Amino acid sequence: MSDSPEPSEEPGLGLDLPEVAPPAAVTASPYRVLARKYRPQTFSELIGQDAMVTTLGNAIARGRIAHAFLLTGVRGVGKTSTARLVAKALNCIGPDGKGGPTIDPCGVCEPCRAIAEGRHIDVIEMDAASHTGVDDVREIIEAVRYAAVSARYKIYIIDEVHMLSKSAFNALLKTLEEPPEHVKFLFATTEVNKVPVTVLSRCQRFDLRRISSDKLAAHFAHVARAEGVDVEDEALQVIARAAEGSARDGLSILDQAIAHGQGQVSAADVRQMLGLADRGRIRRLLDAVLAADVATTLGQLDEAHSLGVDPSALLRGLMESLHAVTRSKAGAAADFLQSQEERDAAVTMADRLSWGAIHRLWQLLLKGLNEVSQAPDPHEAATMALLRLIHAAELPDPGMILQRLADGAGAAIAAPAGPAANARASAGPAVSLPENFPALIDAIEAGGKALLGVQLRNQVGLVRFSETELVLKPLKPLGPDFVRELTAAAKAATGGAWAVRLTDEAGEPSLHEQEAIAEQRMRAAVLEEPGVRDLIAAFPDAILEDIHPERQSNAQP
Repeated sequence: MSDSPEPSEEPGLGLDLPEVAPPAAVTASPYRVLARKYRPQTFSELIGQDAMVTTLGNAIARGRIAHAFLLTGVRGVGKTSTARLVAKALNCIGPDGKGGPTIDPCGVCEPCRAIAEGRHIDVIEMDAASHTGVDDVREIIEAVRYAAVSARYKIYIIDEVHMLSKSAFNALLKTLEEPPEHVKFLFATTEVNKVPVTVLSRCQRFDLRRISSDKLAAHFAHVARAEGVDVEDEALQVIARAAEGSARDGLSILDQAIAHGQGQVSAADVRQMLGLADRGRIRRLLDAVLAADVATTLGQLDEAHSLGVDPSALLRGLMESLHAVTRSKAGAAADFLQSQEERDAAVTMADRLSWGAIHRLWQLLLKGLNEVSQAPDPHEAATMALLRLIHAAELPDPGMILQRLADGAGAAIAAPAGPAANARASAGPAVSLPENFPALIDAIEAGGKALLGVQLRNQVGLVRFSETELVLKPLKPLGPDFVRELTAAAKAATGGAWAVRLTDEAGEPSLHEQEAIAEQRMRAAVLEEPGVRDLIAAFPDAILEDIHPERQSNAQP
């Protein structure tokens, strides 16, 4: 067997073996994502945080360096990068090894390079999300007693510090307030409200702001040129808008867009990649809702459901479209996430909708989104929410109704439909005020408010009546909306504005009681007449059943 040839030298095997890749391909450096490759290495490369850089620069120049810094802001604005830059600034020794703390670290000395590579022994980074307990903090407390090995300062960078436990924070307080002169603490967090006040009071706080879309777009353009990629200006604006102020998020989107476009990135490709291309469906659905087209609305909703579109995402898309309409109506700049077709549609829709309708639709969409998230069947909840939107779109604007009521033309709107309402609509609003309280009740009943007329006759007593004021004393329990309904009904029936008020002052009996008293008096008067008295005496069983005053007045002697 020792004399047999090597397998690669065996003749006549007839095997077509693939060529082995050269060693250079195996040892090539792995690809680094843009968010890591273009992480700022100097304060001049840190975008959007000029105020903080100025403060730190002045503090370092004057030797007023705090012992603890707290960096807070949304994700991707540069909290951890800033902490590393501060560590480099405090420990830089310059190219000649004789430099001191500076806001412009050289980046070539051993401390700068070691900190940038994350291997400096005196710059300790700790993730509070995985080191939350008091034992982890106790290790820090024990270690701060010893001086730095090779650096000017021993620096502890604790990311997401708000995730430390309460006991861990309490254990850190004393050391944080009076640390040794060679120790600096740098805390980073996205939820500063969860950091105890006792810790905040011991730190110099810097709030890192969201980076503006313009600065992000310029930064992404610089990165694209460095990568040799052709990216449209509008695509850069779309990416910057989608990043929501986060440089890291934007670089991740740009990285994905470059891979998606194979070296060329267009705005259309970015919108499609971000899932914005399907906004046409949202726009058509909103058009159908505003047109009160129930069949089309339900058809599009069912089609989206069959395609697997989440009902919550559908309602959020409608809210985004309505928000774009609001911005257009207010004259604000268009959103770069929208295509030109979407911007034109927003302008057209803004001309159709009033401010009241926009706000009403927004509230209904917000309510519908909450219902969809809680309903057992989100699709059914979305259907009911859109049907409610359609009916709301058909309603007149409340401001218009109030204006018409104020102008005296609201009787046809406020009163229910019917012959009486139609008669008032054709004859126009009443302009003459009633002479007395019973006449007002008659006018209200003629306006179709029979139940309110019964209440006015039976359940209240008149205290004061004038052309502008109506004061009543409740004799029986009234509904909570009685005054409002009476005010509206009196205005609709007479065309004048009424001040209606309920009081405990003494008043007249109800009209029903007054009619009963008047009838009793009339009966007594009739029975006292000589002829009636003689008749009853002759016929003891006779009963006075009814009185007809008109017959009495027309009787012959």
